[in-house]
Amino acid sequence: MTGAPYEWLIGTRYLRSTHRRGFVSFVALMSVCGLMLGVATLIVVLSVMNGFERELRMRILAVTSHATLTGISGTLADWQTLAARARRQSGVQAAVPYVESQAMLANGYAMTGATVRGVLPEEERTATGLAQRVTQGSLDDLQPGAYGIILGSALAHELGARLGGTVVVIAPQGTATPTGVAARMRRFHVVGIFSSGMYEFDRGLALTHMADAARLFRLGDDVTGLRLALADPLRASQVAVRVARALGGDFYVSDWTQNHANFFRSIEITKSMMFVILLMLVAVAAFNIVATLVMIVKEKQTDIAILRTLGAAPRNVLATFAVQGVLIGLAGTVLGAGLGTLVSDNLERLVGALERLTGVQFIDASVYYLSDLPAYVERLDVLKVCGVAFLLCVLATIYPAWRAARTAPAEALRHD
Repeated sequence: MTGAPYEWLIGTRYLRSTHRRGFVSFVALMSVCGLMLGVATLIVVLSVMNGFERELRMRILAVTSHATLTGISGTLADWQTLAARARRQSGVQAAVPYVESQAMLANGYAMTGATVRGVLPEEERTATGLAQRVTQGSLDDLQPGAYGIILGSALAHELGARLGGTVVVIAPQGTATPTGVAARMRRFHVVGIFSSGMYEFDRGLALTHMADAARLFRLGDDVTGLRLALADPLRASQVAVRVARALGGDFYVSDWTQNHANFFRSIEITKSMMFVILLMLVAVAAFNIVATLVMIVKEKQTDIAILRTLGAAPRNVLATFAVQGVLIGLAGTVLGAGLGTLVSDNLERLVGALERLTGVQFIDASVYYLSDLPAYVERLDVLKVCGVAFLLCVLATIYPAWRAARTAPAEALRHD
């Protein structure tokens, strides 16, 4: 420390002031603690939002196709050739056909709308993870001509349908008869129930064999489209467009990011709003530094005057007090980043222990479809929070340091 500038030596010495029973040092410590808690809280909240988004993304990708190619006319002919060509494209792991349409499902007096999707059980496992989400029955129970159906758990509950029972599927297209247009319907046997953990699918999707769905919706040998499983789901939009062009380009292309765009956009908006709101806590903690430094300047008026009479320029006095504010901000920011990261990494265990201690369940799986509180720390978020917090601290030091630099030696020493 012998080679350090005297501004640094004096500034750090003032922070360890023992005058007035160490009151200034205590206030400086409280400023560090307040800033630390503000930074840690912001990091934990952003980490929870990241974990929530990441968990739901994984669940969505586990039960839905990464991309779909549908015919412009609503159907695809010669799908076997198209599927084989799609599988040969780089980045494509699987390409499976499907038949899909909206329909009404009825069981007794219960009736509701849902999407009926016809699949090939032997190929469905390569495209999505719904086969592993069948809790009752099996995907292999869907046999052509047997008119079996697998319902989502919430859909089955709403219809009052059980394994081994039957439901009536009413197609949106009618059948012309001499007496008018009659609804086209078919009785299906419930051979399975799946639970994906996503209400969108559990409530609005039913699976049947592709041949039975094509017969019900009168598609003949055509299909609605191809569903793609990709090696990198995060590049689904680019890969899907490239595959569509390679197959001739006469397709409607969609991917999972488009189908759930509003959902992920709402998460990003919420995350941004939480950052702005909680940043106010950091700002309050940062501007406590103003009060701390003003108190130090007030207490050290005589010392400042002596420094000025010994030849210290205003910029040297300003640097002396700026050092104090920067050190307080740096200490609070670093400690807050460490505390926030530590809490985020152990949040699930902490919440579990708190639930056991209080007997209160904070995360209800029936509401949030999550049994725990996931948290994922992103390095960019930590750097952004630390950078903004430290910048606020630097700004907070400007006024007290400027006030100290303007101290007139004669005025300060008049009563001493």
